[in-house]
Parts: sequence; structure tokens; C-alpha cells
Amino acid sequence: MDAAVLDSLDPLIEALRERGYAVVGPTVRDGVIRFAELDSAAGLPAGWTDEQAPGAYRLHKDERQDPPQDGALVFGFAASPDSVKRFTHPPRSTLFHMRDGVPEAAPVEAPKVALLGVRACDLAGLAVQDRVFLGGRHPDEAYRARREALFLIAVNCAVPGGTCFCASMSTGPRATSGFDLALTELTGPHRFLAESGSERGATLLEVLPCRPTTEADHEAARQVSETAERRMGRHVDLDSVKERLTERRESPVWNDIASRCLTCANCTMVCPTCFCVTIEDGTDLADGSATRTERWDSCFTLEFTELGGAPVRSSGAARYRQWLTHKFSTWVDQFGSYGCVGCGRCVTWCPAGIDITEELERLR
Repeated sequence: MDAAVLDSLDPLIEALRERGYAVVGPTVRDGVIRFAELDSAAGLPAGWTDEQAPGAYRLHKDERQDPPQDGALVFGFAASPDSVKRFTHPPRSTLFHMRDGVPEAAPVEAPKVALLGVRACDLAGLAVQDRVFLGGRHPDEAYRARREALFLIAVNCAVPGGTCFCASMSTGPRATSGFDLALTELTGPHRFLAESGSERGATLLEVLPCRPTTEADHEAARQVSETAERRMGRHVDLDSVKERLTERRESPVWNDIASRCLTCANCTMVCPTCFCVTIEDGTDLADGSATRTERWDSCFTLEFTELGGAPVRSSGAARYRQWLTHKFSTWVDQFGSYGCVGCGRCVTWCPAGIDITEELERLR
């Protein structure tokens, strides 16, 4: 693994744009950190931080960096509602058109995108989705095309959120694989320790204006990750959790959760590993053509398991049990790993403030 020190991210962004990538990174929009295309490092949220709790998200300027000074933390916030999933498994995509009874496959949209600021938990989520979409007997070629078009620039977390528990899931806060480049933001002086994780990442790093690393740089990077792990907002005890969930299938806890759950599907929309979809058919009355579209769905919607005009899981308790049990039990049977990466998004963006870590502990 090659490593170097960058004093600025502008050369990195410029080099990627010159190679035909649309550089997408975190920006401030509507009071939230969202992914958007960047022209320069000026679009990054320097000096911004967030507070996350069950059912609560607040973004604000760090009082110590307002206005942002030279050297203000660029990535001083936790996971945003956006994850890599949106770029590999888009919310809506066209499968094919039908004209005069003849199907025409829709072209796959797989633009070259460089994602800047990907967290370790999201890389773990991407690895889970790779097993789902590429590991079976019938790989999804559209997913493969979008996946191969991505250049992934990870950022090792320095500021975990109040709902993060990636350390419990062994998915963070430091990225160890799945990236082209990984950045650790360091202070005193402000700089970025850049490490390559692929051949194309190493090739790019060679052309950037950078300095050799020192042992002090690497030690500072280790301290960043160790501090973030100690400050993790939540914890999950995975000991026997798979078996416990199976044993407690009829626990009254499910009904208690259902009394608070709105079955709104927010948790599955922001989850970096959820992959449920539904199919919609539409007709254009002007020319008589038809289109089949795939869009995100959720195991929390009544229609998702509808058979013969009635849902298989009609109660909120049954749907929440399906979701949680799949993440921490049956997913292991299917894919050999947990379906949760500890990003905490489902806790933050649940309007009822249901905390998955607390519910797992109750079910234990």
C-alpha cells in the first residue's frame, strides 16, 4: 500500500475530473450533508459538524471553526443519509421498453463517478451488496457496470455520530479494504494522509503533488481511528445474537416495538445494505409503448409480500421482526455475514426514534 501526505484536496479533484470522472462528495444542502457533484474542494463542508440521536439530526457550524479557518476539519461529521447504494443500486431504473410487442432492453446508465468521502461502514455495506448482486448464479450486470465505474475515496472517521456502532460490527471506523484511495484527516498542521488500496489508486497518487509520509503521520492517523472507536455512540453485543433472535420469534417485545413503529420504511431507504425492489409497468398512450421500471421497495410496506390480494406479513410486528431478524440472523445463513454495518442511519432517521441497539439488547 502506497502512502503520501496531501496538503489540499483540489489537485485530487482536478486529476479525477481530467480522467473523466464526475467527482461527487459531501456538501451542505437543506440542513443536511448530502452527496453532490464537486468542482473543487471549496464545495466540501469544512467547519461543519452534526449531532445525531434516535430520531434526531442537527447540522451546525463548529463554534471553534465559525467561520471556517484555514485547517478547519473538512470531514468533521458522521455518516450522512446518503450512502454508496444510491450509485450502484439506484432508487429507480428502467429495465426495458416494449414497442409493437417487441421488448427493447434499456441502456444501462453507468457514468464514471469518483465518490469522495466514503466511510468504512459504507464500504462494508458495498461489500454486502456485491455478494447479493454479483455472488449468485445470476449476477446483475447493470449493477456490475455501475460498480466498476466507481472510483472510491474513503475517509477514515474522526468524529463518530451518536448513533454509530460500526466498531461493534467490525466495519469501522477505519477503512481496511474496498477503496481506491483512503484519506485520514490530520491536524497540527492540517493535512491528509492518503493511502492507496488499488492499482488505479496508486497510479493516481503518483501524479499528485504530495510529500512522503513520516512515522509521526502514521501514528497521528492511528490515533484518529482509536479515538473515534472509543467515542462510538452505540454498542451491540453480537454474542449469540443470531440464535437469540430465532428463539425469541414469539417475544412480546415485537408487539411493543410495533406499537411505536410507523412502518414508514425510512430505515430501509437509508440503510446501505437493504436491496428490496418492486417492479412497475407503465404505458405511454401517445405511442402505445410500455416501460418496465424497477424501484426501491421495503419489507415494511404491506404490498411487498402481497399474495392473492393479501399481505403475508400484515402486522407491523411481523414486518419489523422480518427486517431485524434478516439483518442479524437469516442474512448470515444467506450471505455469510451480518446484514448490518453499524452506520446508525436507521436509528437517526427513524421518526419514532426506535433504537436498533436497544431493541437487540431487549431481545437478548
